[in-house]
Amino acid sequence: MLCLLKLIVIPVILGDPWGLADMTVSPELTVHVGDSAFMGCVVQSTEEKHVVKVDWILSNGKYAENEYVLYYYSNLSVPTGRFQNRSHLVGDILRNDGSLLLQNVQEDDQGTYTCEIRRKSESMVFKKLVELRVLPEEPKELTVHVGDSVPMGCFFQSTKEKHVTKVDWMFSSGKHNKEEVVWRYDFDSYDFKERSGFFQNQGRFRNRVNLMGDISRNDGSIMLQTVKESDQGVYTCRIYLGNLESRKTIELRVVQERSQMSISTTPRPKTDQLTILDGNQLVIIVGILCATFLLLPVLILIVKKTQCNKSSVNSTPSLKSLESKEKANPEKHVYSSITTWEAMDEGPSGQSEATYMTMHPVWPSPSKAPSLVLSPVRPK
Repeated sequence: MLCLLKLIVIPVILGDPWGLADMTVSPELTVHVGDSAFMGCVVQSTEEKHVVKVDWILSNGKYAENEYVLYYYSNLSVPTGRFQNRSHLVGDILRNDGSLLLQNVQEDDQGTYTCEIRRKSESMVFKKLVELRVLPEEPKELTVHVGDSVPMGCFFQSTKEKHVTKVDWMFSSGKHNKEEVVWRYDFDSYDFKERSGFFQNQGRFRNRVNLMGDISRNDGSIMLQTVKESDQGVYTCRIYLGNLESRKTIELRVVQERSQMSISTTPRPKTDQLTILDGNQLVIIVGILCATFLLLPVLILIVKKTQCNKSSVNSTPSLKSLESKEKANPEKHVYSSITTWEAMDEGPSGQSEATYMTMHPVWPSPSKAPSLVLSPVRPK
């Protein structure tokens, strides 16, 4: 108790009316790449003094230079550098609230964020530190089989100055189709202890969607069970911290069951089969077809040449057999006998002429010498 009094009394004596100038609170936030982070910075004071300046500064390390994220001065909020269009001063300045909303968080946004608030007619500066940790981006496309369950995350991390007041999950099967309510969580009161109210769509998602996240930690993640083919489409989560909104979109792809994918009951046409082939298979098929067309003329020539060789081989033994047959049975050439007749011309003396003889040539055999056979012809 004595120590607590010292912490309150000593700063007042030294001229710090808040007693908080040197006190820093360092909450931690853990977000994924692409999510939003709400970093609260509120001055608790009973004095009615207006805030004149708010600075948000990022430090990535011991040796890194400080980087301005956003500053507020003369009723004007100015995001700076790479934080333009991503950092917003969302607190109520009239209530000493200089809270920051950082959207579309990147990996290099990780570090220590320092909030500095200066009030009118005061030299002291109120400071608050927030440690931001950035995790890799969650997948924006999910693939699930029919009948399975799929979790879909939706976070809005904050330093607990504000809590989730509403969560809406919407579904659309196409760009021009009307959105359907998948799941909805709403609160009747902004007081965390009294918050109540729950609504789930009575449509085709009824009894198939359950809350998976912890609402007290600003986690509106859901689990979609018994997935159907008609559940394929775009799911949008809108999560609210009062008037602040964080949005996340997930595309869900639904494929057939594993058993149906391995066994096809009906044959598909060739056009469908070609569309299923991947790039490597198409390249292999085209290569086979080209090689077939190129080798076809060569195959035709080879076949023709083979046939010619076979015919020549068949003709050679036939000639040899013919020659052997001729040698075994030499043909005998016989000259036909010359038809002879006797010309009986009477000479002046009235006598017949001399007797004529005919010769019949015979082809000699190898063992015998040629001979001449004489056959007499007798006159009548």
